[in-house]
Amino acid sequence: MTGSFEEREKAYEAKWAHDEELHFKVLARRNKLLGQWAAGEIGLSGLAADDYVKATIQAGLIGKGPDPVFEKVHSDFTAHKSPHSQHAIHRKMEELFHLASEAVAHEQKS
Repeated sequence: MTGSFEEREKAYEAKWAHDEELHFKVLARRNKLLGQWAAGEIGLSGLAADDYVKATIQAGLIGKGPDPVFEKVHSDFTAHKSPHSQHAIHRKMEELFHLASEAVAHEQKS
C-alpha cells in the first residue's frame, strides 16, 4: 500500500513539473510574439526589432514586479508616444497567450 502511495506521489510530481515546463514555454512564446508586435508598433525593424524581442523575453525571465513584460511594453509605448492603452496591451497579451498555448500544444503532439 505504501508503494502505491509513493507511485501516485511521484506521478503527481512529474505531472506538476511537466505542467510548469509547458507554462514556461507558453509564456516565453507569448513574450516573443508580444515583443515582435510591440517592435512593429513602435517602428522598429531588422536588428533593432530582434534586440527588442530579446529584451522583452528577458524581461519575462529576470524582471521584477507583478508583470515585468507588461511594464516594459507599456513604458516603451509611452516613451514612443504609442496610442495603445494599458487595456489594449493586456488584451493583446491575452490573445498572444492563447496563440502561444495552441502552438506549444501542437508541438507537443508532434
